[in-house]
Amino acid sequence: MDARQLWLRFEPYHDVTYFTPESRAATDALGCKGGWMGYFGMRAAPLGAASPELVTAVFYNFAPRMVARALPDAWAVASPAEYLRVRLEGVDLALRRMLSSVDTPEIAEAADLARSAALAVDVAGRPLAAANRALPWPTAPHLALWHACTILREARGDGHVAALVTHGIGPCQALALYAREHSLDPAYMRTARGWSLEEWEAVSDLPGDLAAVEHATDAAALAPWEALGAAGTSRFIELMTPLALRIASANDAMRVNPMALDPVRELAVPGWNT
Repeated sequence: MDARQLWLRFEPYHDVTYFTPESRAATDALGCKGGWMGYFGMRAAPLGAASPELVTAVFYNFAPRMVARALPDAWAVASPAEYLRVRLEGVDLALRRMLSSVDTPEIAEAADLARSAALAVDVAGRPLAAANRALPWPTAPHLALWHACTILREARGDGHVAALVTHGIGPCQALALYAREHSLDPAYMRTARGWSLEEWEAVSDLPGDLAAVEHATDAAALAPWEALGAAGTSRFIELMTPLALRIASANDAMRVNPMALDPVRELAVPGWNT
């Protein structure tokens, strides 16, 4: 099983949570001041009215000042329960726009497989995965699939943070290393996560073994798929590939991203089109 190939398929489905016009419109209507307040409010909402210090620690690679511009003010705009409500509404609208249909047997089957994998996640030491899995499951299959993808995505992210800490790579340093290894614009990466030029330069030349971190992240992310089994995992990949490609092609907001995620290029399915 290839953990990265699985990630390439569930990450785009999860990312509609934050980076779509529907998501932005939902949090704007709630009263958020800017897209980042909506992002922090929706992503942190499963934790409750979390402090900026807690969110900075759990999200890991954002500069503390960037988080503090959104929290705790976001909780004065609306309760965590309201952020959870509008994020699901935004996801529903975005998926309905980007997919030709959300009421298909394939989506229902993918949702069942993804739910089985998500329920097999060991959430010990994985706060975002645990908090999301504690939420009620949506009943509509396309939203149940999104919920499962979100749990799997946050579980992988929690494991990635653990690997970075284990290898002694700090938040800003991790971004600098990643930008260098993937030829990403340092100025874009700094701005996307709120770090100053001085903070960036202080860590940009520090060594760090990102390959070892990625290997540890992948290894820690395999357990749910091993529980699902080879046949179920292969079927999930088969079902999610066209969904990931369609979403990646339709989601203009994710054309450039700090993860260097490009499913259309990386999945490279011959003859695929929208």
